[in-house]
Amino acid sequence: MHDIETFLSRALNRMPTRLAVLLLTCCYLLPALAPAQVKPATLFSDHMVLQRDMPIPVWGTASPGEKVTVAFNGQSQSTIAAPDGHWSVRLNKLTAGGPYEMKIAGKNTVVLHDVLVGEVWLAAGQSNMAFTVSSKAEFFAGMLDEDKVIAAANDPNIRMFTVATVKALTPQQSVNGSWKVSSPQTVGAFSAIGYVFARELEERLHVPVGILTVAFGSSTAESWLPREALASDPQLKPMLDGFDALEAFYKTHPHSSVAQAPSAPEPLNGRPMPPSTLLRDPAEDQHQPTVMFNGMLHPVIPYAIRGAIWYQGESIVGGAAGVALYPHVMETLLNTWRALWGEGDFPFYAVQLAPLDNISNNPVVREQQGKILALPNTGLAITIDAGDPANVHPKNKEPVGQRLALLALAQTYGFQLESSGPVFASMKLEGRSIRIRFTHAAGGLVAKGGPLTGFTIAGSDQTFVPAQATIQGDSVLVSSSSVPAPVAVRYAWADYPAGCNLYNAAGLPAAPFRTDHWDALSALALQFTGR
Repeated sequence: MHDIETFLSRALNRMPTRLAVLLLTCCYLLPALAPAQVKPATLFSDHMVLQRDMPIPVWGTASPGEKVTVAFNGQSQSTIAAPDGHWSVRLNKLTAGGPYEMKIAGKNTVVLHDVLVGEVWLAAGQSNMAFTVSSKAEFFAGMLDEDKVIAAANDPNIRMFTVATVKALTPQQSVNGSWKVSSPQTVGAFSAIGYVFARELEERLHVPVGILTVAFGSSTAESWLPREALASDPQLKPMLDGFDALEAFYKTHPHSSVAQAPSAPEPLNGRPMPPSTLLRDPAEDQHQPTVMFNGMLHPVIPYAIRGAIWYQGESIVGGAAGVALYPHVMETLLNTWRALWGEGDFPFYAVQLAPLDNISNNPVVREQQGKILALPNTGLAITIDAGDPANVHPKNKEPVGQRLALLALAQTYGFQLESSGPVFASMKLEGRSIRIRFTHAAGGLVAKGGPLTGFTIAGSDQTFVPAQATIQGDSVLVSSSSVPAPVAVRYAWADYPAGCNLYNAAGLPAAPFRTDHWDALSALALQFTGR
């Protein structure tokens, strides 16, 4: 390259000035006049994993009107690029296997190498989903026994594509990232939960597993929703209106302080900014609606996936009112995603918040998260035993990924295994005691590590006190000498419920619950008032 530049420089020096200017102008214009090359979307690259047993959308860009042909494993599909240069085809269903090559041809040809076909899952949410295997890869990261996990990660059948962080005001068309093959050299930068989930699936299914990680710290659920879903919903439109008002203010007052601007969303565990803080572009705030969807999720739809795993909830905004709205936000998110992907009611397995000594991880939020189970093809991984009282990013990610995998193996892939800990089913008053019965209690209940703890009981005065609890088969008998006429029982009902030890015979923890329907949201609102 240096020799070419030297030659051109000497040639130009010998030419008349007008001729030299003309030649330079042509050199600069030629790339712009050249036809656009066929280019697949970033997701379609070396080492990718394609979803088996369903049609596979493949898309990219080319010159308007250019014929594009995608050839893969014995089949070929062609299309014509649209006036805006975009093209897409749909491959017929594929069976698991590989490695294969994919050829994408127009006026040029792109060859993708080492392509596998197997199971693909979306791993989405906030920082606990983005949390990496290695503590050296990111802040607030690093699994327990990370060195052991990394050393054993030499599995070329597991691949991960991590979408680079982008927050945007409008939907983007492309993402940055690349498919990485699992190895001790690469796995440190993988989502820890996504990796464990993939590892468990690959061990049982014996097919390649790809994880598409689309997550960012402190992001709200509504930040992963498109504008249209919010604008058409009377309950959610105020979020969008507030965002639009703040964005309009920022554009006309770019050097204002936060005190001068309309108020911005504040998460449950957030700290208000000093009033003198310079206002930043609201489109760069992951607590605002649409911005994560626009920048990171929109460009990957409709890459074929089997389903999604989701870990989010610490960053609900709006105080108690936001907590009350959260189930509706999540229902809207799931219904919208399923509609956009066009794959039907794909599996969606969420993580219930781990214990933390902070109001963000309070039991009312966990209860609201559980309402996702009213929607078809969903599940909830219980992590009440995998928290850290002082760290919103607990390092014990192994059981989280494993429990998500159990849900998928049982509900999606049909394995006959227990996928949930004990779940409250019913209560019955028996004199001065209350008997609690559970589902997912085959083989009996277990008090792990000692006497059963974590239960409280109350009378009609709604004052809960610690209770004595005794396992009797698939039920627990709960009582307290200070509550002669009990009416309600709660279990693991605290931000950080230490010592809760009710499990089933499969070794899975019981989900937090309450038998009452008393107004817990008002009590939560009082907690916010007293902060």
